[in-house]
Amino acid sequence: MSKYRNRAWRATGVITALATAAAIGFVAPAEAQSTAQLNAYVSDGWGGGTITSNPAGINCHTSAWDPYVGDPAPDPTGTCTASFPIGTTVHFSATADAGSYVNIPPDPNPVTIRAGYNYTGVVFCPSTGLCSAG
Repeated sequence: MSKYRNRAWRATGVITALATAAAIGFVAPAEAQSTAQLNAYVSDGWGGGTITSNPAGINCHTSAWDPYVGDPAPDPTGTCTASFPIGTTVHFSATADAGSYVNIPPDPNPVTIRAGYNYTGVVFCPSTGLCSAG
């Protein structure tokens, strides 16, 4: 009996592999991802402004705020996340609100959209010089 034990294990392994291969053959292949999301982050630099994308999709604004007043940081408004076709190169522009300036321009800029995580960010500071990104 021990003479045939290894053969039995090999046969079991071959049968298992064939059954697995057959099952995989009947599973529909996953479709390739054709779009991916891009996230734009606007600063915690305490200034206000807007970041926009070309092609259009991102139009994200943050308002200036003074952390010493005790108010929480405002949430960005507009479209800060958008889907773009994979392979698209997206360029960004940053425009500061009156009383603010662009301290750190959009980075990275441009972004070539890939499957997975895509992002850019910009920092706006108040013209008074009070800036967390200083």
